Amino acid sequence: MNDFYELLGVSRTASDEEIKKAYRVKAREHHPDANPDNPEAENRFKEVSLAYEVLKDPEKRRRYDQFGPEGLRGMGGDGGQGDPFNFGGGLGDLFEAFFGGGGGGGGSGFGGQRRGPAGPPPGADMETVLELSFDEAVFGAKSDVSLRLPVACDTCSASGAAEGSSATTCSQCDGTGEIRRVRQSLLGQMITSSPCGRCGGMGRVIEKPCPTCRGEGRRTEARTYTVPVPAGVDDGSTLRMSGRGAAGARGGANGDLFVHIRVKKHSRFQRQGFDLIEMLTIPFTQAALGVHLDYETLDGGELLEIPAGTQNARTLRLRGRGVPHLNGKGRGDLIVQINVLVPTSLTKAEDELLRQFAQERNEDVAPPDKSLLGKIRSAFR
Repeated sequence: MNDFYELLGVSRTASDEEIKKAYRVKAREHHPDANPDNPEAENRFKEVSLAYEVLKDPEKRRRYDQFGPEGLRGMGGDGGQGDPFNFGGGLGDLFEAFFGGGGGGGGSGFGGQRRGPAGPPPGADMETVLELSFDEAVFGAKSDVSLRLPVACDTCSASGAAEGSSATTCSQCDGTGEIRRVRQSLLGQMITSSPCGRCGGMGRVIEKPCPTCRGEGRRTEARTYTVPVPAGVDDGSTLRMSGRGAAGARGGANGDLFVHIRVKKHSRFQRQGFDLIEMLTIPFTQAALGVHLDYETLDGGELLEIPAGTQNARTLRLRGRGVPHLNGKGRGDLIVQINVLVPTSLTKAEDELLRQFAQERNEDVAPPDKSLLGKIRSAFR
């Protein structure tokens, strides 16, 4: 499916009024009444209507802008099991809310086609937060997350029916899970559908519900999952674990689990893309004369050579000592930024040595402080 903004022909910063006007133009252009026997126009009309239903709602639009189509899960209905992403099964069910067709839930459509059996809807997607140390995010890890979510009922094997019984076809909707009605709209005649009130859109009725899950086919329990964190993951990333979300009612497929990554700060290093950066402070004598330092990286100790005459703010680069690329090909660098420390107080001997040094280089310096305050300072050195 195309981008919703492209479908309506508006920019991502379009106002509500601009979106509304654009929808009216596109709806008239692609309406089935204006394009008889043209399935492509009917499909485009459905896409345009779907795009408008999302972008006219501030919260749905915010989710779409931030997460794309996946972010729309959970923005409609009753929020199933407290999941903010539950759309009853994804974008297909968002179509169902307006156009009908295969899958669970109610909808509306063009023509008088009957749906097949509704079947159990998939479970909701779930979200959780995983906090990692800086090193775990850089090198990858396997970390556990625990949460409470609906899981398949063991007593009835997720059927929802008590032992010795089974679900029967709903007599009110003939197993379709929906009641369809014809209505007139500004765009012409449309066939609308809504979930069957007797079976709740399932298409089947349980006369003797399971005593453990009360006919749901699932119950809420605590679960712990091990999350394989790839090397190089960054703070704010989201990992998707397919099939680890909530179990669907009466044997419906499981939703997905979205794990939001939070990374703790490091005491020395900061991350910039796939590079690591540290501000290293050295005395001006080492900067002037050079030095070899035992330097600790995330991979272990290394010899860091600081050349003689190193200036303040100079950067030294350790190739391949940064963050691994997520595609597994190569690593970033470790960048050491030098901060030259100039002493703020000197002993008498140090002062004399520096003055001799300045004299050798013919460099003008301030005369010694012979004031009373200077003598007091010298006495306490």
